[in-house]
Amino acid sequence: MPEDQRLAVGDAAPDFTLAADTGGEVNLYDLLEEGRKVIVYFYPAAMTPGCTTQACDFTDSLDALQGAGYTVLGISKDSPSKLAKFRERDGLTLTLLSDPELAVHHAYGTFGEKKLYGKIVEGVIRSTFVVGPEGKIEVAQYNVKATGHVAKLRRELSVA
Repeated sequence: MPEDQRLAVGDAAPDFTLAADTGGEVNLYDLLEEGRKVIVYFYPAAMTPGCTTQACDFTDSLDALQGAGYTVLGISKDSPSKLAKFRERDGLTLTLLSDPELAVHHAYGTFGEKKLYGKIVEGVIRSTFVVGPEGKIEVAQYNVKATGHVAKLRRELSVA
């Protein structure tokens, strides 16, 4: 996706309802109505090394983030059953959501051309957003690194 079509701070966050790994569905705006801020992160594939590192880092930071008023949602194109296996295998405690049609990925500008091992390919762009209780994007980060990203985000959000 061209950079001019990406979301930026101050933009309205596209609403979504997606199937969760634990059964049922999660709606972004329902969480916002509860007055929470929501960290929405997009990752390429469950049970791959980088995505596992990132999910485990979010799980390790979940208590601190929740204590500061944040809910964390991880979104990939994987099926809910694969996400449930991912949760079980790695002891994940955050909510994982399935977007098999990539509709939410496209709405957030997280699917498109990217460099992979020096080649231009089309795929999921690892990205993180913070959505405030009013439904506005407070943080928009594209092409984040799997390793160290959660610690950097916590520093930026002043979450100890």
